[in-house]
Amino acid sequence: MKFSIKRSAFINELANVLRAISSKTTIQILTGLKLVATDNELILTGSNSDITIQSTLSTSNGALELIIEEPGAIVLPARFFNEIIKKLPDNKVTLEVKTGFQANIISGSAEFTVNGQDANNYPHLPEMESNENVQIAPDLLREVIDQTRIAVSKQESRPILTGIHVLLTSNQLTAIATDSHRLAQRKVTLPETVEVPADVVIPGTSMTELARMIVDQNEAIELQIAENMVLFKFGHTLFYSRLLEGNYPETSRLIPDTSTTDLEIDATTLLNAISRASLLSHEGRNNVIKLTLNPEQKLVKISGDSADVGNVEEELTFESLDGDELAISFNPDYMGDALKSFGGIKVKLAFNSPLRPFTLVPADDEVNFVQLITPVRTF
Repeated sequence: MKFSIKRSAFINELANVLRAISSKTTIQILTGLKLVATDNELILTGSNSDITIQSTLSTSNGALELIIEEPGAIVLPARFFNEIIKKLPDNKVTLEVKTGFQANIISGSAEFTVNGQDANNYPHLPEMESNENVQIAPDLLREVIDQTRIAVSKQESRPILTGIHVLLTSNQLTAIATDSHRLAQRKVTLPETVEVPADVVIPGTSMTELARMIVDQNEAIELQIAENMVLFKFGHTLFYSRLLEGNYPETSRLIPDTSTTDLEIDATTLLNAISRASLLSHEGRNNVIKLTLNPEQKLVKISGDSADVGNVEEELTFESLDGDELAISFNPDYMGDALKSFGGIKVKLAFNSPLRPFTLVPADDEVNFVQLITPVRTF
């Protein structure tokens, strides 16, 4: 096996594949990076059993300056190999495996010899038995992930809630996440009708890594779903993730369709006020702040206190306020995460009682997106 490549381009490709490699895995070979050279392609593979990322580099891509002199395959220690490549002195790097599983890495006057492993022992990529391909724009997919992953549970006691529930029906994709205290749901219209409906739960950690990888992606992301695996194709990269087993709880009934008090306000205005109030709530035991709404007096007030530090009160400007008078308490961190997911737009908050969950939606109703937060009992 022997190839040479432009070092700066190689570093970028390694960074993507290394997202899937963990030093904590119990399977020793998965701490390594698999390199396979064919006559005209260099294939990089990394995996941690949950996520597998494969990047295929072609000799036809002039920006890579990839030249393959001899095909072959090897698994090299991923983190160590990556650090070597980043610190090499020249912008051209040559890797050669002559005999056994030792790789010589040459760049300028520097030469490393690194012990590797047999690539035949590396787990094979899963077979994707799916004829259903769904196309989605990368910026839209990234937005859907960012808006829902904030509500993914971090508690392993209910593993199914550590994922994002993805539903494909007709020409719509629905993404839902909840940790029992809050819920995020986003629906988007797909450019083509889905022939085979899908109902899967993708780990939140997988979706977070995917969102980071497609930041600079311009072409549509292709989604394939199989029995226990999901595949995202973009550019020259394949991103596999296992699916979580089990039935996701029914969440549609949790979102109320009526309200007794409605507030329309700029998301940034409310977010900044909550951020100020949380300076005190974070010092208290319960981390709770209160929102007081009085439509008759046209009053919206945020308040918080800490027995050790003091208290804060702030009246807010708003667009509209209708319905019954209400005082409701909530976790400011949950509310802050929800407001950030909307960006700097106006939002509508709909309330029913001090103890029932309330919702936040975009004021213009053009985006089918809802955040739901469970209030905190303070008496």
